[in-house]
Amino acid sequence: MKLTILGCYSATPRTFTNPTSQVLEINNHIFLIDCGEGTQVELRRNKIKFSRIKHIFISHLHGDHFFGLIGLVSTFRLLGRDTPLHIHGPKGIKEIITLQLKLSNSWTDFPLHFHELTNKESEIIFEDEKVTVSTIPLQHRVYCNGFLFVEKPGDRKLLMNKVQELEIDLAYYRSIKKGKDVVLGNGEVILNQELTDDPKPVKSYAYCSDTRYDEAKLELIKNTTVLYHESTFLESHKHLCARTGHSSAIEAATIAQKANVETLILGHYSTRYENLELFRDEAKTVFDNVEIADDGKIFEF
Repeated sequence: MKLTILGCYSATPRTFTNPTSQVLEINNHIFLIDCGEGTQVELRRNKIKFSRIKHIFISHLHGDHFFGLIGLVSTFRLLGRDTPLHIHGPKGIKEIITLQLKLSNSWTDFPLHFHELTNKESEIIFEDEKVTVSTIPLQHRVYCNGFLFVEKPGDRKLLMNKVQELEIDLAYYRSIKKGKDVVLGNGEVILNQELTDDPKPVKSYAYCSDTRYDEAKLELIKNTTVLYHESTFLESHKHLCARTGHSSAIEAATIAQKANVETLILGHYSTRYENLELFRDEAKTVFDNVEIADDGKIFEF
């Protein structure tokens, strides 16, 4: 699992910082999460292939999370894209993007599918044989969702020495890896656990931005491998959290601690702060395994 931070600052873009956008590579998928201004430039800077992005997840309709979307869609068109693109986001995202395409006479030549979200309860919004993506309802000033990405278990690992020792035919290998027992020619049953090891543990990624402190999501993100949680403010400005619908570094760490996640990544910083290490310092008073997001930073798990 690989996470590339394209932008992780709140509100307005600057010459040296970008608003929110990130790319999650999980189980052979490349998902774009939020799409603030400058996203396509950062995708190029990080050498991420546009053609591999088939699903974009937009948390909410504040500009620092989706103003880069129309530009990216337009660039896909100019590059001659023909593969479908799926956009998952709040109700209204289709109207915004299609109006811009209509007035500029720039309809895409590729299928553009909108999956508009209105549910205030968690729901599965994407699933295939490798990954499940669910919403995480968040408490912001407008309708907002985070997203939970969970790998599905892979095949079991063949114990080749044992399989060869029993002279099990190659034709059975696939079913064994899927967890089936084997019946030998003499009728003896060989249990699957004698022939295989467990697959690699599944990984999960929870993306929570933007939100005020809210314990309602704890059960949804419990025991996740990685939690990205907004931390717009330090304690010196904690009084702004409730009014703006944001969280402090300590509040993000408290969520991580109560949800028993493995790693917390902080992001969505107010641009009033110059030293990001202050966010780590405050969060670590509550939760030990804290990472600091920054534009262009890559995390591998």
